Amino acid sequence: MTDMELLRQYVLQNSEDAFAALVARHVNLVFSAALRKTGSTAAAEEITQAVFVILARKAGRLGAGTVLSGWLYHTARLTTASYLRTQIRRAHREQEAYMQSLTDEPVTKAWQEIEPLLEDGMGRLGEKDRNAIVLRFFDGKSFQEIGAAVGSSENAAKKRVAHALEKLRKFFTKRGVHSTSAIIAGAISANSIQAAPVGLAKTISAVAITKGATASLSTLTLIKGALKIMAWTKMKSAVVVAVAVLLAAGTTTVTVKEIENHNDDRWDTGRIDSRILDHAPHIVKIIPTKHSNNGGWAGSNYRMLGIRDDLKEIIQATYGVGATRTVYLTTLSQKKYDFISNVNSPSNDALKQEIKKQFGVVARTETIETNVLFLRVKQPGAPGLKKTATHDSSSSSINNGEFQFINQPAAQIAAYAENTLDIPVIDETGLKGSFDIDLKWDQNNRTDNFKQALTDQLGLELVPGTAPVDFLIVEKE
Repeated sequence: MTDMELLRQYVLQNSEDAFAALVARHVNLVFSAALRKTGSTAAAEEITQAVFVILARKAGRLGAGTVLSGWLYHTARLTTASYLRTQIRRAHREQEAYMQSLTDEPVTKAWQEIEPLLEDGMGRLGEKDRNAIVLRFFDGKSFQEIGAAVGSSENAAKKRVAHALEKLRKFFTKRGVHSTSAIIAGAISANSIQAAPVGLAKTISAVAITKGATASLSTLTLIKGALKIMAWTKMKSAVVVAVAVLLAAGTTTVTVKEIENHNDDRWDTGRIDSRILDHAPHIVKIIPTKHSNNGGWAGSNYRMLGIRDDLKEIIQATYGVGATRTVYLTTLSQKKYDFISNVNSPSNDALKQEIKKQFGVVARTETIETNVLFLRVKQPGAPGLKKTATHDSSSSSINNGEFQFINQPAAQIAAYAENTLDIPVIDETGLKGSFDIDLKWDQNNRTDNFKQALTDQLGLELVPGTAPVDFLIVEKE
């Protein structure tokens, strides 16, 4: 049976045998990718287990055209990145002795040089190129089999593999490893797959079938981090394409290439990175999106970039006002747009003018006496309100029923409460400096539980009252 036939059997019949067959078929591939990057057998085993738990969870959502070995390799690479980022370490780190007894010395030397770079190089390839390398040199498939797997001809598969190999060769060359595509191909083919420890496949199957219910705490943490990176990677791909479309109308072909080349290392934080604008031309543009991914935007010093945002979101980002403090006196387009404003324009005046020009919409500020909530300290010194120690950077992570802030001012709590409760929140805590906060609450009866969590975990309370608030009034020109 093919991979997808086994996967369908598992999804439709909950067949443990079918899933175990998939694990046995691909465990060496996943284990080897993890081992190369971590150098630790224990870590590679845990990562391999996490990857197959993710497969069990996502099995029903994989399309019929999915190249499973390519998908598993990519997931293994992202899960390994999650492992390294969160510094999950096992007590015992066993270094495996890699195959170095090949008679072909150039291939052996090449493998020693490219081994520590291979996963990073594979990460720079697009999905089609990466699948071609995995199928040819990791799975040992013929060109005919590769063509059948990806829905192309044998000749097209040869060209795809050669194209991907050339990209890897250039990647290695830039990092001081000078070799031919043929030697690189031989080195990867001969050395890339290591045998996983005996019994690992059986252990993985038992845990993955439960979708991680019996996994260790560290493995569950690893799975959570890997799933976040996978979601962020989708966003990254969408943004690169969107930026290319935004810039395509001008004479910016070189700039688009620069964005793609400089972009890869700037998505670890999981958000659109405004540093892309450093490589973009000085333009202002809003166009209908062609993307179905979730949207978002980023900005720095009046320069902004966003994908798949509706007009309300673009207006709020442009004027720096949240939805709770915006009043719309006109009906706006319900379409989704990509936008970029990369000009030195104080107060985003250039983007405001573009909104006015395209949609005939302007905005003004008006102070209105209205109902508000005052955020105040109820229990000083609550354990959840921790003063930030020494941090080089700040971050925030928001999910349903949880938000985490690192090195953020207390005003951010008020801002999040305002968005959550859809009513203006005035910060009267008087708290100075930055904080590390991890707040969790039950989504059932969300409003009451959120307020209670603020008190129980952070020692804060929300007190109703009235106050004058500056609102953004959006209307036709």
